[in-house]
Amino acid sequence: MSHVTARPHAIGLPMDRVDGAQKVTGTATYAYEWPLDQPVYLYPLQSTIASGRVTGVDSALAEAEPGVLAVLSHLNAPTLTRPDDPELAVLQSAEVAWRGQFIGAVVAESLETARRAAGLVRVDYESRPPDVVLRADRDDLCSPVHAAAFGTGGGELQDGSPADSLLGDVDTALAASPTMVDTTYSTPMYHNNPMEPHTAVVTWLNGELLVRCSTQGVSMSQALISGVLGLEPGRVRVVSPHVGGAFGSKVYPHAYAVLAAMAARIVRRPVKFTLTRQQMFALVGYRPASIQRIRLGAGRDGRLTALAHDVIEQTAKAKGYAEQVAVCSRMMYAAPHRRTTHRLAPLDIPVPTIMRAPGEAQGMYALESAMDEMAIACGLDPVEFRLRNEPEVHPESGLPFSSRHLTDCLREGARRAGWEHRDPAPRAHRAGRWLVGTGMAVSTYPSPRFPGNTATIRVGPDGRYTVRIAAADLGTGTWTALTQIAADALSVPVGQVEMRIGDTALPAASVAGFSAGINSWGTAIWEAADRLRARLRAEHGGIAPPEGLEVSAEMAGGNPEAERYAMHSFGAQFAEVRVDEDTGELRVTRLLGMFDVGRVINPKTARSQLIGGMTQGMSMALYEHSVLDPRFGHVVNHDFAQYHIASHADVHAIEAHWLDEPDPHTNPMGAKGLGEVGIVGTAAAIGNAVHHATGVRVRELPITLDKLVS
Repeated sequence: MSHVTARPHAIGLPMDRVDGAQKVTGTATYAYEWPLDQPVYLYPLQSTIASGRVTGVDSALAEAEPGVLAVLSHLNAPTLTRPDDPELAVLQSAEVAWRGQFIGAVVAESLETARRAAGLVRVDYESRPPDVVLRADRDDLCSPVHAAAFGTGGGELQDGSPADSLLGDVDTALAASPTMVDTTYSTPMYHNNPMEPHTAVVTWLNGELLVRCSTQGVSMSQALISGVLGLEPGRVRVVSPHVGGAFGSKVYPHAYAVLAAMAARIVRRPVKFTLTRQQMFALVGYRPASIQRIRLGAGRDGRLTALAHDVIEQTAKAKGYAEQVAVCSRMMYAAPHRRTTHRLAPLDIPVPTIMRAPGEAQGMYALESAMDEMAIACGLDPVEFRLRNEPEVHPESGLPFSSRHLTDCLREGARRAGWEHRDPAPRAHRAGRWLVGTGMAVSTYPSPRFPGNTATIRVGPDGRYTVRIAAADLGTGTWTALTQIAADALSVPVGQVEMRIGDTALPAASVAGFSAGINSWGTAIWEAADRLRARLRAEHGGIAPPEGLEVSAEMAGGNPEAERYAMHSFGAQFAEVRVDEDTGELRVTRLLGMFDVGRVINPKTARSQLIGGMTQGMSMALYEHSVLDPRFGHVVNHDFAQYHIASHADVHAIEAHWLDEPDPHTNPMGAKGLGEVGIVGTAAAIGNAVHHATGVRVRELPITLDKLVS
């Protein structure tokens, strides 16, 4: 595929969500809402130590409670077939690897009874002092096999980039550079907090398992759940048509689904289990904290001569996980000498996981903050400095970009933001007691296509089309975007297309993640449509036969063009902030993003995704911070009362714009991923604006008032 196939009917129109009426009337069925006959309820027991082992479980009082059906622990739990995965091997040993780990469960006729009985179970421990503090001077730092090994357990997200990269002689080039910046930035733990908690509703019937859960990919969930339970995949059906947000935390099925399945098998009743908000902080992953050292060297012409990006990040001793924090520095700017490294600090903490724009969100914060510092050191405007260092091809692989219109984003974004009126001097502009500053940064995120997608399309004698693929809609608009793609691929109005997704009874699909969903599923649908149209023309004169006709298209591999092109989305972010000169109170008064995301399938849902990402980036910059207690190894601010996120009152003017530039190589639609590029770069743009307003450079997120008041 080397060109975009144009069938302009629905793609590009701001179509209302096809599931919108269900959402606003409350008839869209989420995982916990499925009606069941005589369900029972599970409440978990969690460890109160971060490292050690359980030495005793006294469940007598709990078992005596009326309505209690079972109390599970490692002493009586069924044996699983994957004991090598500490995250999924629930209740398989007495060992405790982090505080909040499942160590048991109570199953009862009501949730209230299960919760009360759980409090009656006495657990004794043999504890070890927890090791939970991330420091750059640790002597046990290790190199991951990959810089993007998203956990273990298989699936299309497991492979990653090499942990380190080197081109040229970085140290010599830095020493010879007329201008150099050497700075360290840090980001804390961030917890995914989708509105819908992680939920599993499980039913066993005739040796087969039905799991209704909140997941980003039913096909992957089916593979992992069946594997750990020792079942053939065909004996596990996973259903998840609607998901109330995820941000990466629902890519991998976590222990809660396995625990619910074990309980349902024991009590022989359907089991409902949903995590509380506090439990989610220990059980469903988070973005790991990072310490990043950036060194940049530049010549007198303002062009980079050397770039070094060295990352230290936390991971769990129980199960390794690494993020590609420095990989963004391998492709953003031209520099003849460059090095990136990743090192892990294994700690007695829960297992991290994917969170929106994993790696790039932290890495671009550090890189773009350092680029702002270097622009100032070189006496150049930050936009001009980036334009001067724009690469013609991927700086390390040498591959051309499938499309890269970042310079257009910079120029057009600057024009829309009124950048030409900016006085570069810090503290140069005020409005009463407020210091006013502006800053900018760029953003990027890969635009891949995953393998393992099959789409089936059936046309009936009435000319209506049913499209079946086990894709996921996390609230992002998948139902709608895929309907538009199918309509254009079939050259029919959207009203003739019925989309079915979110069920392993449908043809398999990759997960919704890595900004690859529409790229991957849309390509399979487009190919199936082409095959169906061809058969209709060849065999039936273009008219559906009385018995109907069905075709399938299986996209077993990824994008073959990825071997010839580097595929990424890009953006330029501009921020205006106000800082109270006396108190350090900080307001973001304007955010503007200009994006290069290929052909936009639906402008309405696309804008929602981009401004949502920018809002989340603002939350990353100013509010979010999971506070880990070094004495006990748990996050203490584990609810919305203490873990602060951006709310409506915090978001002032926010704008998302994009170029109309289809990518000829990513997929037949010409689209690129846009679910994650919006968050990337936002935190750096805000931090750079804060420096412009105050003269204070904050290199440790979040930017709080205590860091601005001396």
